[in-house]
Formats: sequence, structure tokens, C-alpha cells
Amino acid sequence: MLKISDISYSIEGRPLFEGASATIPDGHKVGLVGPNGTGKTTLFRLIRGELTLDGGEISLPSRARIGGVAQEVPGSEVSLIDTVLAADTERAELMAEAETATDAARIADIQTRLADIDAWSAEGRASAILKGLGFDAEAQLRPCSAFSGGWRMRVALAAVLFSEPDLLLLDEPTNYLDLEGALWLEDYLATYPHTVIVISHDRGLLNRAVTEILHLEERRLTLYQGGYDRFAKTRAEQRAVQAAMAKKQAARRDHLQSFVDRFRAKATKAKQAQARLKMIEKMDPISAPEEAAKRVFSFPEPEELSPPIVNIEGAEVGYGDKAILKRLNLRIDQDDRIALLGKNGEGKSTLSKLISGRLQPMAGRMTSSSKLRIGYFAQHQVDELFIDETPLQHLQRLRPEVHQSKLRAQLAGFGLGADQAETEVGKLSGGQKARLSLLLATLDAPHLLILDEPTNHLDIESREALVEALTAYSGAVVLVSHDMHLLSLVADRLWLVKDGRVTPYEDDLEAYRKLLLTSDTPAPAKPKADDKPKRPGKEAMQALRSEVRKCEDRVEKLLEMQGKLEEKLADPDLYDPSRKDEALQWQKKMAEVEEALARAEGLWEAALEKLEEAENPA
Repeated sequence: MLKISDISYSIEGRPLFEGASATIPDGHKVGLVGPNGTGKTTLFRLIRGELTLDGGEISLPSRARIGGVAQEVPGSEVSLIDTVLAADTERAELMAEAETATDAARIADIQTRLADIDAWSAEGRASAILKGLGFDAEAQLRPCSAFSGGWRMRVALAAVLFSEPDLLLLDEPTNYLDLEGALWLEDYLATYPHTVIVISHDRGLLNRAVTEILHLEERRLTLYQGGYDRFAKTRAEQRAVQAAMAKKQAARRDHLQSFVDRFRAKATKAKQAQARLKMIEKMDPISAPEEAAKRVFSFPEPEELSPPIVNIEGAEVGYGDKAILKRLNLRIDQDDRIALLGKNGEGKSTLSKLISGRLQPMAGRMTSSSKLRIGYFAQHQVDELFIDETPLQHLQRLRPEVHQSKLRAQLAGFGLGADQAETEVGKLSGGQKARLSLLLATLDAPHLLILDEPTNHLDIESREALVEALTAYSGAVVLVSHDMHLLSLVADRLWLVKDGRVTPYEDDLEAYRKLLLTSDTPAPAKPKADDKPKRPGKEAMQALRSEVRKCEDRVEKLLEMQGKLEEKLADPDLYDPSRKDEALQWQKKMAEVEEALARAEGLWEAALEKLEEAENPA
């Protein structure tokens, strides 16, 4: 259990936490949310002990392991699979000692411990994690030095997932994943066996992978049950109640004050006026909730062009002499909203470059309207901004003839106010840089806007503002994103990029999500008629017995938890009308435990069957 008790912490005199408290039970999956700059990443550093609290306490079980993604994976010559395997330091040390140990008792201890930690299936687990994050079997054998920084961050994520810390802290993990990797991670985190706290602005992940939302606001922490949508609804209801109470109190205060002002000077009413003044003084002020700053994007409107604005017939495109995509027959009209689906490396970026004119067809032809203007946003462009220039200077260089007041208005239309307009880009946040890059991409009022992962570094409010802007925008949109929420609200056409072809995907995004999560599960191989079943080797048998023990332990823990909940629910006081919400919460916990117990018993039975089949081959 992670217990945050009345903590306080300040940076350069600015308080980030004041009397903040929260309790995260073991095994819970929690999304940490709050406005940018409020201290979410700082809280992670405080939990890890990298920073010293000003007051309060953060406690964990004494032997609990805390894990997070390393900021950088060195470009070593070690293969990806070995890099991930090395993350489980206990296994690595035991395997190394097993090579040199000579004492019989110690060898037995090592082998027993290796079986207990499921060491023999480790390579399969590591490989499955790497595959889920986009590395095929061939890539897993290549050295880390063969991959760019973004791909190495995926290796770092794979390593910490494989090591299975007791408390997993993830800070915006989907920022360096594609849609397929993000969906795989959602599914993986939902079944992770220990506690997870994830900072994310990905609404899909916060709805599907977590069961609670930890909200950081006004230097306090509040834990809400359910995913992000439920949190947002509850929060809106609370704010409405708070605003109504504040309004009601203000009216009452004004009424009392009016009486005091009218009759304070009259001897016959002086005591009554004094009594009302005391009533005003005793009022506990209720503050109306501050409205969150409205996040906005204002895309300029292009003139209308005759359809189609882009037409591709029998085209091939690639690099050098190698064609990546072939037999392309595609059409884009100005009212199209197209999402590109497909695994990383299939050619989504190549297609985007073809449509934008950054690549020319190797065969076939592509025609476009003579007046067509294209806006292109890719994540790497954020890193190509001039860090020693202000956003205003960026616009002045591109539009020297435009008056400064108009340029400032354009910046404000993308949420970059007067202060940000004069701040060097190097000092802006990631979200502010992304806003500037989006402004530069749409400066010419493009008829076609190509967006490659536009939501990285944007908070949830900014993502909602982007949805609104794209909905109102009268040009065509081609979108690549790992944000399923954005895709579902913006795209009305889906193109699947796969096996060198681009074809319409006729089903919906939810069907595509299910397809991705099930298509990589290989069907069991059917034995040939003349094959005789063989008893698995020693290592395989140890792995099967270990799995049975793990399943049995899981069932016992859940049964113990079920017993404690039954005692709690048997308490008559719990059903007092004043504790209705508390009773519902305990009943929900019981339902969750019963569901988990049924699943655990199923896994235990399956593991026993596998072991029995292995011990007694037909």
C-alpha cells in the first residue's frame, strides 16, 4: 500500500503540495491527472525519494520495489532482448551465479529460486512485451545502438514492464508509442499484477487501463473511483454544487449585510444588527470554483476547391529503388476526415509524405488542384523550432509585412497569450511548443491538413479543443494518432496501411482495437498424426509447476480478501442511510474481488490441466 500522509513541498517558494493525502491500495491502477505545472512529475520524484519533503510522509512496504521508465537507454551493442532480460536483476544475478556455483546446497537454492520467479519463461515474456511495443523477432536480436532515441524509450518501457516492480510509475508512456503500441499498453496495464500510477492525457488509456483517478488540484490530492469519463462527470457535478452553494451563501451574506447597513445606527435595532454582523463573521466562506482557462485553437478557413483535391492512380512510392507502397488508388476531397491505421513501419509516414508532396511517386501518377495548399504537422517539427526565438519572432520571420498586433492575435488564437508570445521557445512547455507548431502548419489556411501525432504533449483540455477546431475546420484532414478518443471524434474514413497496400477499413475503430489485441495470439499448432507426445524437459516442467504455485497463491490471497470483505459487509452499521455511498463502494469492491477470484480460479484450473497433461502424456 502506498500512503501519502499530509505532505507539503515547495519549489523556490512556490507551494506544490500543502497537506496533500491519498492512499493507494496494493494492485490498484490509478491515473494521476491535473493541470500542467501542478506537480504531477514532482510527486513521482517524491515517491521515489529523489526529493525531500518539507512536511508529511510517504510510506511503502519496506521491501517494495518502485520502477519507472529510464530517461534514456544507452546505445549499447547489447541486443534488445538481452537489455530487457537484464532489467530483472535478481534473475540475472542468479543465472550468472548458477554458471559458477559448485556447492550442492547453493545450487539447489538457486534452482529453487529460479523456479519460484518463473525464470525459465522469462525470455518468452520479454519477447512478448517487446513484440507488443512494436519490435518483431528480428528487431529484438539487433543492438540498441541500431535504434533511434524514440525507439530506445520503448525498450526502456519494455524493461520496466518486464521487471514487474511492486509500484510502477509511468509518466506519459504513450507519447513515444503509435496507436498499436498504445492499445497494447492499455491492455497490458489493465492486467498488470501490481500497483500502477500513470500520468497521462490519453483519455482512452485513462478509461480502459485504470480503475481510479487521482486528481491533483490546488495543492491537494483527491482519489475518485472509476475511469476518466466518470471522474469528469463527478467533478462537473461537484463544481456545479459548489457554485450553487457559493451563490446561495453570497445572497444570504448580502441580505444580512443590508440589514446591518440599514439599522446599525438605530438604537431600537442596534442589537439585531450586531447579531446579524456576528452571523456574517461566523460564516465559513464558500468559494465558487474557478473556471479552467478555455483552451482554444483557431484554424483559418480556406476557400473551397473543386473535388477531388488529391487523386492518386496506380502509384508506387518509397525510397531509392525500394517501393514501400504499391498499387495506390486513392482520392481525397476537401470534406474528408481520414485516419491512417496500420502498425509502425507499414508506411503511414511514407503515405503522408507522398500526399504532402515531400515524396514523388516512383510509378503511376498523383494529381492535385493547382491552388491546393497543404499544412503538415509531424512531431519532429516541434524539435525543429528555433529555441532562441520567441513565438512572435517565428511569425514575424514568416510574415514580415503583417502588423505585430495581428500576429499576437493569431498566437492568442492558439492559446499562446502575451507572456508566451515573448518567451523564448526553449523555455516553453512541450504543449506550448506543439501549439506553435500547429499554428505554423495552418498559417496559410491549408485546404488539406496532415497531422502526424498532434496530441503528444497536449493536455486533455487542449486535446478537446483540437477536436472542436478540427470539427469546425472546412479543409480535409489526414490524421495519424495513438489517441483513440481523437480518432473516434474526428475521423469519418479509415485507411488501413498494411503489406504495401492502402485499403479502406470498412469496420469501426473499436473493431480495429479488438483485432489488434487478438490477431497477434498464435493458434496452437496441431500435432501431426504420426507425432508421439513427449514429456517436456526439466526446465519446462519447472515452469509449469511454478505457474501452478503462482495461481494457487493468487487464489488464496483473493479468498482471504473475500473473507475480510464479507466481515465488513456483515456490519449492520454499514447500512445506515447516512453511509449509503460507503456501503455501495464496499459492495462494488466485493463484486470486483469475486470477479477476480473467478478469473484466478480459471487460470489455476488451466495451469493444473497443463501440468497434468505434461506429467502424463497420452
